[in-house]
Amino acid sequence: MKKVVKFGGSSLASAEQFKKVKSIIQGDDTRRYVIPSAPGKRYAKDTKITDLLYQCYEMMEQGREYQSVLRKIQDRYEEIIKGLGLKLSLDEEFRKIQEQFQKKAGMDYAASRGEYLNGMVLAEYLEFAFVDAASVIFFREDGTLNVEKTNRSLKECLGKIEYAVIPGFYGAMEDGTIKTFSRGGSDVSGSLVARGIHADMYENWTDVSGFLVADPRIINNPEVIETITYRELRELAYMGASVLHEEAIFPVRSEGIPINIRNTNAPEEKGTMIVESTCRKSKYTITGIAGKKGFASINVDKDLMNSEIGFCRKVLSVFEDQGLSFEHMPSGIDTMTIFVNQSDFEEKEQQVISGIHRAVHPDVIEMESEMALIAVVGRGMKETRGTAGRIFSALAHARVNVKMIDQGSSELNVIIGVKNNDFETAIRAIYDIFVTAQL
Repeated sequence: MKKVVKFGGSSLASAEQFKKVKSIIQGDDTRRYVIPSAPGKRYAKDTKITDLLYQCYEMMEQGREYQSVLRKIQDRYEEIIKGLGLKLSLDEEFRKIQEQFQKKAGMDYAASRGEYLNGMVLAEYLEFAFVDAASVIFFREDGTLNVEKTNRSLKECLGKIEYAVIPGFYGAMEDGTIKTFSRGGSDVSGSLVARGIHADMYENWTDVSGFLVADPRIINNPEVIETITYRELRELAYMGASVLHEEAIFPVRSEGIPINIRNTNAPEEKGTMIVESTCRKSKYTITGIAGKKGFASINVDKDLMNSEIGFCRKVLSVFEDQGLSFEHMPSGIDTMTIFVNQSDFEEKEQQVISGIHRAVHPDVIEMESEMALIAVVGRGMKETRGTAGRIFSALAHARVNVKMIDQGSSELNVIIGVKNNDFETAIRAIYDIFVTAQL
């Protein structure tokens, strides 16, 4: 059995956290391939190493003195090395970094050094082989991941190594230039490694005990989701729920490899299993609740709209011409409503309105701002009668005015539109009726 284990920045922020990580890895000899992030915050007002590296490179580009910040970064690593009792010097590595900075190696190179150096320290501490991600993860010239080459390289390289540390977050372009994923991309690195070696499990260790049913900033101590499917996770992640980088799902999904979200500070807890599908019933009717504020809705009303071929396409082409993407689009017989990000829409609203008039000659166009969308997601909803009715009842009891409700054809999710100022109240009401009431 082979497991790939990824540890986030908070899990590797200090020597004490490194010791927890080593204990976790030594507790299961199937944890053979380790993907580290750069050191995160040790306390609330601390600065992540990645942010210091971005700052350092910007100062260099602006011609400002940057060596003091680079020294601060080196001090962080030396503090960890000393705390672990290692005989490891990073002086030569920091000399190379300064040299590459002066050669204008790029912001991606600068940001990647956090994971690179942390990987070197962790490999030394665990006595594992160190594999530079730039030698096994590859991007094409246009910046997209070269899936075939990456998969082949990981399989060939790691097939010869029993235990290894591979830094997260970055890889290399065809010419050797360092290229990073978007922030949080170490999750993607771990997923790629898991697929490349045909792992049995991908464990993602962070500072929470799994995926939560609702945002802990809104719900006090929400329940942990025991098992969630890739599709459910995608729905929740799209609406703002974030424990895992959403692109990390795809590589393991193609291989049917489960992801286990675990807590480095509470390793005895089972966390959340993310799977392709499962016959396990959800603990509750719903799996999770997530949402986002800051939308505007544009309602287009025209009699006999449903019989006009290409009507929706013409309306959406207006948004496309203005460079606007839509978030959601419920429709009726004579109406369609488009939800867009309000901050993006405001500057172009009049061009959109005039464009829709020219394209489809609507009877009425109405707009509403300060809207929020809430997704109630759960594979158990299709097997449970009256789910939408319970949502309406809970929101009515909480005096929340529902502006829109729409259920996906898969019956996996229900999307609810409310005003921004009702957002938190609505989530609490839904959580109470489906979770608290069943505890």
